[in-house]
Amino acid sequence: MSSDPFDFLPTPALPDQGVYERAAARQARLTKPEGALGRLEALACQLAAFTGRLDWLPTRRAAIVCAADHGVAAQGVSAYPQAVTAQMVLNFLRGGAAVNVLARQMNARILVVDAGVAAELPDHPRLLKGKIAHGTADLSAGAAMSEAQAAEALRLGVRAFEQVYAEGVDIVAIGEMGIANTTAASAIIAAVTGRPPAEVTGRGTGIDEQRLQHKIGVIERALQINQPRGGETLAKVGGFEIGAMAGAILAAAARRVPVLLDGLISTAAALIAAQFAPDVRHALIAAHRSAERGHQAALDWLALEPLLDLDLRLGEGTGALLALPVVEAAMRTLQEMATFDEAGVSEKD
Repeated sequence: MSSDPFDFLPTPALPDQGVYERAAARQARLTKPEGALGRLEALACQLAAFTGRLDWLPTRRAAIVCAADHGVAAQGVSAYPQAVTAQMVLNFLRGGAAVNVLARQMNARILVVDAGVAAELPDHPRLLKGKIAHGTADLSAGAAMSEAQAAEALRLGVRAFEQVYAEGVDIVAIGEMGIANTTAASAIIAAVTGRPPAEVTGRGTGIDEQRLQHKIGVIERALQINQPRGGETLAKVGGFEIGAMAGAILAAAARRVPVLLDGLISTAAALIAAQFAPDVRHALIAAHRSAERGHQAALDWLALEPLLDLDLRLGEGTGALLALPVVEAAMRTLQEMATFDEAGVSEKD
């Protein structure tokens, strides 16, 4: 029996180099100047290679929205009370949140995951109950969770993805809800990238300058006390919903299902996933650049360039869903445009 508590994590698939070369060759023959479709061209080649299909389209769409509470909320790092986490989960289940509106527009199914909400939630067909605890411990006073709880969070995310995969899915958007989770995410980003907390900590729910400085101090204390390194980062300064998102990302990558990252929190989850399996990067699409200060540092570490920049900072998976038309456009132009030969168009001299 293995002594590694994380040995159950799926292994990400690798891009198919042959399919990449075929996609790139087709791009070079389409009726346009070379590179005229900009980043759509590279995105189409990436997606074709990762899925192993030139004919891949993001037709069957799902959003996994993971929710949990954080003990560090007791430090006053958020403008909203902890009760909002459970209230917003109920809003998701009623279909009244921004993520629901955008999911309806984009024809995406939503699965909400209770990874550790500090309240009992009613049964619902689109709620996966996997509560690990009623929120994490206060990361500024010690580890946010045990190693066993970290493994349980990751396993829950794998389970969530496998549920939407069984229903049929071509692409998955990753989102979250959890009061004080920008504190945990900023701590993860600082720990993984080596950037100072002051450079990667933002205003989250809209806190003022005084509270922002307090939040930075809380994160500095958490990093000093916990000294997070490598695969223990999740347990030391993470959140249950962040672990669940990381598990879902790894599970999707193993199934050759591209992952649309949302903002700060889901990108922090991608950092956790990449700590366990660096090859997960091939599955990732950065949907947008968040207005949160630390997001760019996380994107830089993952070597990802976001598709959109709309000053979003809501979370929930909203930015990830907004990028779906861009992803579809990239693949349709690759597949449906005529080549110079097919169209009888003269090439450049």
